[in-house]
Amino acid sequence: MELTRHQIREIAFQTLFALNTNDQTDWKDFFQVLTSGKYGDEYPEYLHQLISGVLEHKSEIDKTIEKYLASSWSLERIARTDLIILEIAIYEMVYVDDMPAKVSINEAIELAKKFSDDRSRKFVNGILSHALEELVK
Repeated sequence: MELTRHQIREIAFQTLFALNTNDQTDWKDFFQVLTSGKYGDEYPEYLHQLISGVLEHKSEIDKTIEKYLASSWSLERIARTDLIILEIAIYEMVYVDDMPAKVSINEAIELAKKFSDDRSRKFVNGILSHALEELVK
């Protein structure tokens, strides 16, 4: 498997976004579509870890995100793209031991640049910077 962790995060983001609207489909099917079947039945372990981890810990991750929102905001108000980016980053910060939190934050900002806009990038950076202070002690 020749995918970098950055590429894996992009595929994880796209897959989680697709699963958000069609949760009856196996994530591996989305992987096949996103990679044009280039990797056959081989799936990067880190991709599986990210997707299954975010889905398994979604409620805890979302509660963590809620703590850093302004009092007038709720998860429902966050753009779906931004929420998924935040979920991936918080998952990495809390559950992936060999991932420095600052790398997760930087990667989340890169995802926001690619899949969203500058306001989203700033929003994601703000939430994760606040989370960094508490989650990484």
